[in-house]
Amino acid sequence: MSRPSEQGSGEDRLIARHFKPIATHPGALGLTDDAAFLSPPPGCDLVLKTDAIVGSVHFFADDPPGQLARKALRVNLSDLAAKGARPLGFLLSLVLPADITDSWLSSFAAGLQADAETYGCPLFGGDTDRTPGPLAISIAMFGAVPTGTMVLRAGAKPGDRIMVTGTIGDAALGVQLRRGAAWKLPIEAREHLLSRYLLPQPRNALAEAIREQASAAMDVSDGLAGDLTKLCAVSQVAATVDVDKVPLSDAARAVLATDANLIETVLAGGDDYEVLCTVPPGRVDGFRAAAAKAEVALTDIGVITPGGGAVFLGVDQKPLHLPRLSYSHF
Repeated sequence: MSRPSEQGSGEDRLIARHFKPIATHPGALGLTDDAAFLSPPPGCDLVLKTDAIVGSVHFFADDPPGQLARKALRVNLSDLAAKGARPLGFLLSLVLPADITDSWLSSFAAGLQADAETYGCPLFGGDTDRTPGPLAISIAMFGAVPTGTMVLRAGAKPGDRIMVTGTIGDAALGVQLRRGAAWKLPIEAREHLLSRYLLPQPRNALAEAIREQASAAMDVSDGLAGDLTKLCAVSQVAATVDVDKVPLSDAARAVLATDANLIETVLAGGDDYEVLCTVPPGRVDGFRAAAAKAEVALTDIGVITPGGGAVFLGVDQKPLHLPRLSYSHF
């Protein structure tokens, strides 16, 4: 996103009109250069993250552009929260089909600016391109943590409690609704599931407490079952989860009441963008207090044990067989 002069090319005018107002940090240089600069806060490490969302893969063609912008930003913010980092800013790359209009871009930029201001992460630059394929939105985000304190996936120890924020499974069920699932649900339940798919709620308000209290953490993007299995593999431990304790919304419970087999979708469907973390027993009370202060729901769902892999116990306390553990692009 360089050279945003209203007298320049069409791309320059697009950048100046829609994205320069979001580039509020001096290091963005008003989007007038080919690069930007950022000095890390004193005594801090930079935390770097990038995620893309692609049409017909991560969203539907008729999803509102402002919501798409916010989703693209929030899926990256979620990762920073799990690392215990505060956001500093981001780079944006847009690959646009020919039918994208100026009105669409205006709505997209308004949504992006609203969340950039809410979460304190200004735009530093990026790129815009045309494509004959689907719309793609890629964000590279950077944050900061005090030196040496980034929370890793490694670090979980036997005896640590497994804790998760928010509720699990709503977004994956929302995707099935968008694809035509015919569950008989109250309108409020349908709207809840659809909204959780469309607009994640990153837990950045809990980032400092995660950094201070958690032994390991990651955000739940591909599915609770698969993501916990990944955390266990890196930490070289095992996990036991009581499925009955996994936090579910009333809407998700209503869906499961119609088809109990959808528990696989809940546990492995992904798009939750909640924080999964392990907490030593002596820090659990402090972590709960911090979550309550931040008004973030927090649930203890199990325990880390010696060994490898993650076991999910059903209501009969027998291990569930999950044909798949998580969403996979490949």
